[in-house]
Amino acid sequence: MSGRLYIGLGVTYHDPAIAIVAEDGQVLFAEATERCLQLKRGLNHPPDPVDRILALLAGYADGAREWTVAFNWRRRRPWYEPVSRWLGYFRPEGLIAPGYRDFSTCLEKYKLFHMLACQDASLPLGGVNLVRRVAEAFPGVRLRFRHFDHHRCHAAMACFGSPFPEAACLIVDSFGERGSVAAYRYRDGRLTCLDTSTGLASLGFFYMMLTELCGFDWLAGEEWKVMGLAAYGDFDPELHRFMEPMLRVEGLRLRQDLRAVLRGLPQLRRRGRRPGSDPLTVADLAFTGQALFCRWMERLAANLHRACGSDRLVLGGGCALNSSCNGRLLAVTPFRELYVPSAPADDGTALGAAWLAWQQDHPGAVPPPGPLTPYLGSDVDRDPLNRLIRHGRLPASRHPHDLETVVAKELACGKVVAWMQGRAEFGPRALGNRSILADPRDPRMKQRLNAEIKGRESFRPFAPAILDRCGADYFHDYQVSPYMERTLRFRRTAAARVPAVVHTDGTGRVQSVRREWNPRFHRLVAEFHRLTGVPVVLNTSLNRMGKPMVHTVEDAVALFLTSGLDLLVIDDWLLRKPG
Repeated sequence: MSGRLYIGLGVTYHDPAIAIVAEDGQVLFAEATERCLQLKRGLNHPPDPVDRILALLAGYADGAREWTVAFNWRRRRPWYEPVSRWLGYFRPEGLIAPGYRDFSTCLEKYKLFHMLACQDASLPLGGVNLVRRVAEAFPGVRLRFRHFDHHRCHAAMACFGSPFPEAACLIVDSFGERGSVAAYRYRDGRLTCLDTSTGLASLGFFYMMLTELCGFDWLAGEEWKVMGLAAYGDFDPELHRFMEPMLRVEGLRLRQDLRAVLRGLPQLRRRGRRPGSDPLTVADLAFTGQALFCRWMERLAANLHRACGSDRLVLGGGCALNSSCNGRLLAVTPFRELYVPSAPADDGTALGAAWLAWQQDHPGAVPPPGPLTPYLGSDVDRDPLNRLIRHGRLPASRHPHDLETVVAKELACGKVVAWMQGRAEFGPRALGNRSILADPRDPRMKQRLNAEIKGRESFRPFAPAILDRCGADYFHDYQVSPYMERTLRFRRTAAARVPAVVHTDGTGRVQSVRREWNPRFHRLVAEFHRLTGVPVVLNTSLNRMGKPMVHTVEDAVALFLTSGLDLLVIDDWLLRKPG
């Protein structure tokens, strides 16, 4: 490679990430920083850790003499940020200053100020470690710096990596520079902004509130738990009466009724989960809040279809991680096709920023056609793997030609397998490279995995990884779902065959598996299908609750030896526990 290199930095205080794009627009690397830190969400950490960035750059620079460092937020900040800093709201004592703990949205002021303070600190530090290392190790490299609108970075990541030449694009998150929603028209590699919302009306803030009311921690990213819990609940008219007036959709924008927020919050808190109580006591709250979230998202999408006219929808922003909502959109809106990227949240904006910088230097150029592979992260390091085989004292066997057959047989016999191969996934879903795999036919497997391996609540579901050609046999209105980004309803007869991956409401968060996307994982699922007649494998992320997916061989071994996992696969090596 020669010429230019584009380095995207996601400098949000949560989910920081780094992405590297070559001069031809190809993505060379993309990964959330939480992986190398082994700190969930990487809260308040820079995207370019000083002890990691040099080795990363050395692996991909390869003679490029001009590097553009692209940031996922505008350099010029909205007026309220410097004013809030000047007034002292970003200092510890400012967060709890008397008179400032009232509500301007469904979250208390001190929580909003905490987010703003963390973001204010993150922006100037992003890239500092990178520049120092470049100055030391690549003194002849010319550096340039560019900053981009946050929601546009979301849109670039989602649209440039999609399989669509044209689409309507909807970005929904907690907050960008000035609001929480942005709509774009995408055509021939170009993004045209149709509308951007302003103000504090936010579906992201609403779901944060809902997460808190259910007794979970949105700072730790526990919105997932609300989605899982909602399936156990029913619609509650009283809860709906308190929540529904808080937000409304007007065209492509959200509006907030602060009086409704102030009236409803005390009532909702009385119905919220008590410390130490069973989460199932608030299942109706989760269900009703999730139903409202879906309704607002569906209205935004339907309005976007009228404004844009395309039958293809690209969805991005943190709210696009709501797989239950995503699975409904094609059924309840005029859109006929949906694409959600593997990393729709803020980690994905690192790649969006890099691609926007690349596009500025290549007017008229279109990124390489999608869909984008999610396998863009760190590869398995052979040195620690070799040391493990030599010194680890674990029974190990190498299977360069028949690994998938051997592992499929073990799965069919009820073994739970840690599966680590190739490059890590970009985004929060394990898609067959950093996965825990199990037999979906065993009705006891869900409880076993939650209790003995994942260490999480019993109501949390597991995903079905299914051969794409068999998808319509197992799901109503099957949609191709390469990144496990949407939840679909099982056919009743099919659900009875795979009870471990069927949620209590009869749905599953689907991963479609094709040979061209991941040949080895496809061979494994196909071999399991040949042995059992079932084209589905239970797939969940290779981690324990509260930790990111494993990053190194050492991480994988630690999880293997301290949990109920039966087998560990690393590339073509199969390891067992001693004794």
